[in-house]
Amino acid sequence: MNFSGKTVVLGVTGGIAAYKACDLVSRLHKKGIQVRVIMTEHACEFVQPLTLEVLSGNRVVTDMFNRDFPWEVEHISLAKAADVFAVVPATANILGKYAHGVADDMLSTTLLATRAPVLFAPAMNTAMYEHPAVQENITTLKRRGCLFVEPASGHLACGDTGKGKLADVEKIEQAILDALTEKDMQGMHVTVTAGPTREAMDPVRFLSNHSTGKMGYAIARSAKMRGAEVTLISGPVALEPLDGVRMIPVTSACDMREAVMQALPQSDLVIKAAAVGDYRPATFQDDKIKKHDDDMSVSLVRNPDILAEIGEKRRDDQVICGFSMETRDLLENSTKKLQKKNCDVIVANNLKVKGAGFASDTNVVTLLYRNGKVEPLELMEKDSVADILLERLVALYRDKNA
Repeated sequence: MNFSGKTVVLGVTGGIAAYKACDLVSRLHKKGIQVRVIMTEHACEFVQPLTLEVLSGNRVVTDMFNRDFPWEVEHISLAKAADVFAVVPATANILGKYAHGVADDMLSTTLLATRAPVLFAPAMNTAMYEHPAVQENITTLKRRGCLFVEPASGHLACGDTGKGKLADVEKIEQAILDALTEKDMQGMHVTVTAGPTREAMDPVRFLSNHSTGKMGYAIARSAKMRGAEVTLISGPVALEPLDGVRMIPVTSACDMREAVMQALPQSDLVIKAAAVGDYRPATFQDDKIKKHDDDMSVSLVRNPDILAEIGEKRRDDQVICGFSMETRDLLENSTKKLQKKNCDVIVANNLKVKGAGFASDTNVVTLLYRNGKVEPLELMEKDSVADILLERLVALYRDKNA
């Protein structure tokens, strides 16, 4: 997703978590986002404005009446500049002010003047967060359309343990990126498969592959950011579940098939990025298979071909996308798969190409279309591959359903 040209106005209030705003500003700035920071007087007691100026590349605003700048009505100009207005951390004080229309400093005044989406990441003592007045203010702001990144539970700076800890910066960053993203997939239902499958031999051993699920998760995350209702059917991976995505964890190929077939009827797009095992042991041993001096052989049977079954049962108005991982004859083998499985698009990648394949954060793929078009993509982040793939699939879907 390209966020160049977007502007986030970041309000930083006076809580111990204010120092985490530095990491957030750095992350947003690296994505090409213009970050304009407003700090309250108390925030400056925790973090020096100079730090955020260096990280953002912009002057930090702290004073309503600072005259050391070219003339403009600054709270209005900042309010108009914002594509998203985020307050991180958000204290009980700023939540109360905004809920009741109080404008007595630069941050609260600018908040009232903006028409951009407003996002709060609260951070405070548990007793304060749970106080009826604070909860009523949060309810009021949610009802008005404000976005919230809920605080985490844990050990707080005051020594208490409970809910009130600022959410992880990665989670706040993602919420801001979501708010910045055009919702061009609103109303669409997308099913994505990701990760490997595991085929058990006994209670200890299983057959699997090296898939980490990164590509499938990137696709699901991008679709969710663009407003789609997303179902992510995931094999065993070490990735965190995605907020706002319906997660269905599975283990075996048969488990995945069952979940996919249940999701298929209500899906507009089906993107099968999982690396599903082609075979499974013919029998499962209830006890651990003991080691012997002789060699051992395992009888294998075919797993169901999920993509082929999707191709048989699909509707004409659906768009089906499969993935093809090859080590030789990439285009020839992937074209055969496209035709045999009745897909609209196959994403082909060669495991032997540097920067492609499992575990990497990058990928090198070629998109093959039913009409014979071949579109090679250069080496790029998997998030970028996901964005381009979804643009192509949404265009196909709209053509089919025009």
